Amino acid sequence: MKNQLLFIALLATGLTLGLTACQGEGEGQTATADTQAPANAGQADIQDGNSEPTIVKVAIGSADHTTLVTALKAAELVDVLANVGPFTVFAPNNAAFEKLPAGTVEGLLKPEKKADLTNILKYHVTTSALTDVMLQDGMTLGMANGGKVTVHRDGDKIMINDATVLGVVKASNGLVYVIDSVLLPQ
Repeated sequence: MKNQLLFIALLATGLTLGLTACQGEGEGQTATADTQAPANAGQADIQDGNSEPTIVKVAIGSADHTTLVTALKAAELVDVLANVGPFTVFAPNNAAFEKLPAGTVEGLLKPEKKADLTNILKYHVTTSALTDVMLQDGMTLGMANGGKVTVHRDGDKIMINDATVLGVVKASNGLVYVIDSVLLPQ
């Protein structure tokens, strides 16, 4: 009995010392705005100035993709594309949206057209990180909306359906291919 009491006392002392040491490790450290997100915020709202940006952060940081970002927000897809992925996103620039018939973008941004907008935006995303070397002529890619696109390649020139790839940006959760046309599901 005496040995059991001694063991319990030693165990309690060890736990107390361990907890005290753990509490002291974080002293002097405080959370900063870089690591905090507003209450009820989604994945896209997490601030991190040290890591490679996500696909969403790449788009938000691009002056040439403001229409795409507006559409992603209207379709409530921002947090989806901020997740781990990997994703390959074919991101139409603002000029691509301007090629659409007048009133198309404005119409798709209406709440009653959210399903149509979501379908179109998901037609620009595949759930894998495809480098430009992986994109081969004639290759068919399955897109997040269930549709398919075809890769056309002539040397370094890459097209997705009829959209020309203008550039590629690596993100922490995949790749963003800037394209000059909006991909429309069949």
